[in-house]
Amino acid sequence: MHIPTITRSLAILLLLAGCATTSTTPPARQTPADPVALSAALNRISWGVNTSTYQQAQKIGYSAWLERQLHPGAAVLPAAAQAQIDAMTISQKPLPQLVQELEQQRRDYDKAMVDDDAKKAAQRAYQQEMSRLAKEAATRSLLRDLYSPNQLQEQMTWFWMNHFNVHQGKSNLRVLVGDYEEQAIRPHALGKFRDLLAATLHHPAMIRYLDNEQNAANRINENYAREIMELHTLGVDGGYTQNDVQQLARILTGVGVNLGDKTPDVRRDKQSQYVRQGLFEFNPNRHDYGDKVFLGQTVKGRGLAEVDEALDRLSRSPATAHYVSRKLAIYFVADEPPPQLVERMAARFLSSDGDIAAVLRTMFDAPEFTQSLGKKFKDPVHYVVSAVRLTYDDKIILNAGPMLNWLNRMAEPLYGRQTPDGYPLTASGWDSPGQMITRFEIAKAIGNGNAGLFKTEGTQPLEKVAFPQLANALYYQSLQTSLAPATRQALEQAASPQEWNTLLLSSPELMHR
Repeated sequence: MHIPTITRSLAILLLLAGCATTSTTPPARQTPADPVALSAALNRISWGVNTSTYQQAQKIGYSAWLERQLHPGAAVLPAAAQAQIDAMTISQKPLPQLVQELEQQRRDYDKAMVDDDAKKAAQRAYQQEMSRLAKEAATRSLLRDLYSPNQLQEQMTWFWMNHFNVHQGKSNLRVLVGDYEEQAIRPHALGKFRDLLAATLHHPAMIRYLDNEQNAANRINENYAREIMELHTLGVDGGYTQNDVQQLARILTGVGVNLGDKTPDVRRDKQSQYVRQGLFEFNPNRHDYGDKVFLGQTVKGRGLAEVDEALDRLSRSPATAHYVSRKLAIYFVADEPPPQLVERMAARFLSSDGDIAAVLRTMFDAPEFTQSLGKKFKDPVHYVVSAVRLTYDDKIILNAGPMLNWLNRMAEPLYGRQTPDGYPLTASGWDSPGQMITRFEIAKAIGNGNAGLFKTEGTQPLEKVAFPQLANALYYQSLQTSLAPATRQALEQAASPQEWNTLLLSSPELMHR
């Protein structure tokens, strides 16, 4: 590398380090009409503004575009992206079949193989297949983030996956996590919170991750009950007690997972209460049928119906309305969201019976939201997805591997958070100097067109696109105006189009949304 290039690179890194938590983007108007304001609003509500999204919103108007985002129809992805998804194993086989095939494979090598080396090889193959399925799920998620017209739905899918976090590294969750996202989260991402909460509770990924399959009468496991209240609904200051945790754990006894094809031998007087839906199982033999006192009210012991009563109470609590609304405001508005905005969102949550789209509408229409545009620091997923969307627009990537690797390097891999609290949503989790250096390296890889996104895997990779042209109409119509003088000066000094791309993608303004 030539010395002048090194000097320019270091200068930009210093610029990033100095401006990582600020943005010079001017506040947009409350009704985004001019190009800069429209671009800023789209950049927040979508996974990142690009030419296609900008042109669509310009054509139909921001209000109509936002309405489509809040109440989307079926997402039709570009054919080349959908073809990649359709070819995946997780698209072709239902979850019970996938799990049973893998479990049978595991049992077979446990029984049949006596040679240690052969057994290790078989175990390795089993682990590799689970990892491959998890990579499929992550790739599918990124393809939708990049190309789905329902951008808000995809953002909310990520938000709720993080809110109702499960870690793929536990047990066989690598097999389960794609279905968890597809069946429990995405369909309810803009619907009623009560339905979303119930869907996560009934999915084997959540049950297994938080150990509720080990929760039985006279052998209580409180893990899931505690996290439902602390992280999923009421919040740590939501007014519940340790006794409420214990009572909810008793209510949840018998909620578990059945990975096989055999039904347990349920005692005759409770057989009508046995429930099996896919891999979800409610086993009356394991349930505590005593009465409980939960959040100050008696819950009569009667089986799975107790769970519905508890979910009703949790999802309709004012504490839940406030906790969830504040978390949404942290994600979409500010690391310390305005309390008045949170209160209005919480009131809408309660009056709409937890209608997520209605709460989001209250937030998006608020002046506090408009004033915050361009000031929210991007976490790694937002940075990576927005950079690829801006750079390549509707050119369909052939290989999501580089994006997955970048997220690993920046410590935010999809489905990779070990603890149930999910990844941080504030700048302090992601704006370290090390993160900024990594982002610069990613910007350089994308800006030079050698990131590998268009190289198919195999012995003879094929690059199908040259380095990108970011100095395009979208840049001159809207993005340029939002740049600080220092950023514009750096761009003017770029020695090549590739370096110009790198400087734009690594600028402080591109670190914010």
